[in-house]
Amino acid sequence: MISNQILQNTIDGLKGITRNDLCVIDTEGTVLASTFPEADNYIEPARAFMESPADSQVLQGCQFFKVFDEHQLEYVLLACGDTEDAYMFGKIATFQIQNLLVAYKERFDKDNFIKNLLLDNLLLVDIYNRAKKLHIEIDVPRAVFIIETNREKDGNELERVRSVFHGKNHDFVTAVDEKNIIVVRELLEGEGYPELNKSAEAIRAVFVGSGNTDVHIAYGSIVKEIKEVSRSYKEARMALDVGKIFFEDKDIIAYAALGIGRLIYQLPIPLCKMFIREIFGGRSPDDFDEETLMTINKFFENNLNVSETSRQLYIHRNTLVYRLDKLQKSTGLDLRIFEDAITFKIALMVVQYMKYMETMDY
Repeated sequence: MISNQILQNTIDGLKGITRNDLCVIDTEGTVLASTFPEADNYIEPARAFMESPADSQVLQGCQFFKVFDEHQLEYVLLACGDTEDAYMFGKIATFQIQNLLVAYKERFDKDNFIKNLLLDNLLLVDIYNRAKKLHIEIDVPRAVFIIETNREKDGNELERVRSVFHGKNHDFVTAVDEKNIIVVRELLEGEGYPELNKSAEAIRAVFVGSGNTDVHIAYGSIVKEIKEVSRSYKEARMALDVGKIFFEDKDIIAYAALGIGRLIYQLPIPLCKMFIREIFGGRSPDDFDEETLMTINKFFENNLNVSETSRQLYIHRNTLVYRLDKLQKSTGLDLRIFEDAITFKIALMVVQYMKYMETMDY
């Protein structure tokens, strides 16, 4: 439904053009918007007018008009004065508000369609039929973004995101739950993942500019048909979760950039526990001392380069070799051997995933 603020802005604009006072009253007899302070004096005449069969009428020196939404009475519009000019201005205002009703209803219908599309609540035949009815293109490339902030939406967050896509009528901005804002972005010819990342950067900049720096943005892969939009949405949701586990330092994460983290995220927890037992026996990477963990992480950061790792740790090469030998004796894995290093790295990621899932259970 049209907000009172939109109605007020509309009649304020019309008064600025026509210099004629206007008022909008709902079917309950409440003044929703007015350009003059005495509007409450016309509530009873408006109620009487609602009961009459006429679509327009002059009462108490003012023109009254009925505003319908698909044959259902929605508002009574009042134009001050009983002249022909007042009648014409009232008809213009009525026409404008009826067009707003149509536009907002279409937007509401599109919003519902997109939500149901994302959540897989539509049959394939319904997707195509409703898309056609709502004038939504079927065979164009799209991708889905999920924006998660650290606070409940204050009513302005949706508008902040919409401001990024202002003027792009084929992009949809909505929300399917309390935490996340969803964007279905339509790509133009020649656009690809670099443009998606630019859009994500623009969204992040809007939130940072408003003082909210704790924002996470994820997006799925580009799909070519409207029926596949739900897949991009699921990918974006997975990217958001996987990003929190393995890419904590990134505010923007793409599904295509998840790497092995995507595979680990889909492993059942019992299988993860079995894998960790096989690699570390009864131990866990949490049992290693801080010095050992720092050595391991730095060794991986430097692509298993002993010389560079020892230099960055400010230790002798032999000291690093001693630490790696000690780790090999306790785990049976030699990080200087590529296969063992890969196994160890995956094991660390699995533990990280298990920890995350434990926190989600609480």
